[in-house]
Amino acid sequence: MSEPCCRFCTAPLTESFADLGMSPLSNAFVPAAARDGAETFYPLHARVCGRCFLVQLEAFETPQAIFGDYAYFSSYADSWLRHCEVYARTMTGAHALATAGRRVIEIASNDGYLLQYFARAGVEVLGIEPAANVAAVARERGIPTRVAFFGSALARELREAGQGADLLIGNNVLAHVPDLNDFVAGLALVLRPQGLITMEFPHLLRLIAECQFDTIYHEHFSYFSLGVVERVFAAHGLVIVDVEELPTHGGSLRIHARHRAAAPGAPGPRVEALRAREHAAGLECIETYRGFAARVRELKRGLLRFLIDAADAGCRVVGYGAPAKGVTLLNYCGVREDLLPYTVDRSPHKQGHLLPGVRIPVHAPERIFSDRPDYVLILPWNLSEEIVAQMAGIGAWGGRFVVPVPQVREIIPR
Repeated sequence: MSEPCCRFCTAPLTESFADLGMSPLSNAFVPAAARDGAETFYPLHARVCGRCFLVQLEAFETPQAIFGDYAYFSSYADSWLRHCEVYARTMTGAHALATAGRRVIEIASNDGYLLQYFARAGVEVLGIEPAANVAAVARERGIPTRVAFFGSALARELREAGQGADLLIGNNVLAHVPDLNDFVAGLALVLRPQGLITMEFPHLLRLIAECQFDTIYHEHFSYFSLGVVERVFAAHGLVIVDVEELPTHGGSLRIHARHRAAAPGAPGPRVEALRAREHAAGLECIETYRGFAARVRELKRGLLRFLIDAADAGCRVVGYGAPAKGVTLLNYCGVREDLLPYTVDRSPHKQGHLLPGVRIPVHAPERIFSDRPDYVLILPWNLSEEIVAQMAGIGAWGGRFVVPVPQVREIIPR
């Protein structure tokens, strides 16, 4: 078998970051009727490029197989929708996007969760979404959506049709791209000369600092620092002019980029400051990455210790949420129904199914109030404040919440 190479700079990938064993695709939910059927497992081994420091997974499945029919719908997290509404309002006003002839394009636009706010403000929008089942929901909302994977070919087609972008958005899509260079080349092609790109993605600095290993799953081909993204964008004539640090998804970056010709000055002070912090944290040093795996193993032992001790004490622990990160966490830790009999999720697209790999059932949230467990393990820990507020009623029988990352901790509902 040939040695894997970096998807950006093509250097051989000889350095391990985190080997999480074998795992199924994290959004390949199993219908309850197929409980006894087979599943395909793939290596979940993140490596880091010793030349450019891009953390990445090999692509064992095609994007079509992963995203062609998708179980993730963005509109089931209230805090995320508020985040998107504020962003749309801010960008529309700051860049006069409601002006005739201006266009906003979002790549991986999902169910219209974001573009709906631009459309309500009178902005011309276009969504590009590869999952036909998800795009159908966006269209029902009145959001023009093209079912396609984005890359240089589609970007060229849009540009030639006069459908360039004044604002080009990608929220949590950069990590989902196996052909990174073709994707970023496409951004440069479809962006109008004075246009602006904003992209949000989980920040590798936070992943390492807080041991967020469960955000590693097959749908996420790459894991980015600001430094890496600057190098990738620069290779395609794009310059990052500003960066925001956001609390979403456990700590994300929102980069602002333009064509090099439209950004003749130096990057903003936030870019310079974050570059310095990443350097101080060792993100340009291979030893930083070599030490991550030991911390992952320690977190695994802590979660299993809690679950086993709870079971030995006669306490029941159930889950909240069925996110991709939960699938990685539970499969890597080997947690099954004996330690976590079920989980719940607000999305009806997941209810009645089983989590991939571990085959833990997914129910509606009401199940918790009829069952009255002792502990609720919050699998989408990045939404823990929202979930604790929504489910605070478990305190009526003395129930408690448990957050697994960056270490196991209990939360007593108020």
